[in-house]
Amino acid sequence: MIGRLYDLTSPEVAAALARSPIAVIPFGSVEQHGPHLPNGTDTIAAEVVAAAVASGIDGLLVPFGPYGVTPIHAGHPGTVSLRRSTFEALLTDICEEMIAMGAERFVFVNWHEGNIAAMDAVATDVQNRHDGVKVLTAHACYVAQRLYAGQGGELTHGGGLEALAVLAHDPELVHTERAGDSTRPPKAAAMDDMRRSREVYGYITDVTEIDPDGWYGEPAWATADLAADFASTVAGEIVNRVNDIFELWQ
Repeated sequence: MIGRLYDLTSPEVAAALARSPIAVIPFGSVEQHGPHLPNGTDTIAAEVVAAAVASGIDGLLVPFGPYGVTPIHAGHPGTVSLRRSTFEALLTDICEEMIAMGAERFVFVNWHEGNIAAMDAVATDVQNRHDGVKVLTAHACYVAQRLYAGQGGELTHGGGLEALAVLAHDPELVHTERAGDSTRPPKAAAMDDMRRSREVYGYITDVTEIDPDGWYGEPAWATADLAADFASTVAGEIVNRVNDIFELWQ
């Protein structure tokens, strides 16, 4: 990894982008994750994976900030949601500034589904406005879901995969003992499958439609052994696909 934008000096950023004009931007959210995971779980997960992705493709890590578009969790203490217009304006400004510095390739690394529509809108607008600039999006949450499914990993809200991502960052932030009995409403998994379908899908506008407690899953599934290579496992899969797409763009 070249480094993180705000850790570098101005000449270092210029030199880094001259050598490798790739900006890697992580996206998450700040929202309640039950009594056992931090509100910044999605942002933590995105940043952990994005740092490893940036290292794997020699990119500059460009923080977006902790907040995302998450009205689904409104009303729960700890949740801070941006309007789509705010998110899109901020991301547009960041991309425009990075392009002015010399960035030609953007890799968006996302962990929060509520950001997708806004990210897609900005990505296509930026790419349309700037000849030679390309934007690629990697939804790290879906990559992790696929990679860990065979081991029992589930992409739920506040469940095993999200606990695993936080463990990879800082084990002291994970308090599975506070979760009590796992919450698994009968329709929770089916509701998640419904909203994530690529073919026919509906929408959930309040997390309590999935579970009255605001979270569900098996956070105790996550272990320190699995967390040890979480970032490299997920990022490695993303890096391989990113390189394939870069080849298509040449």
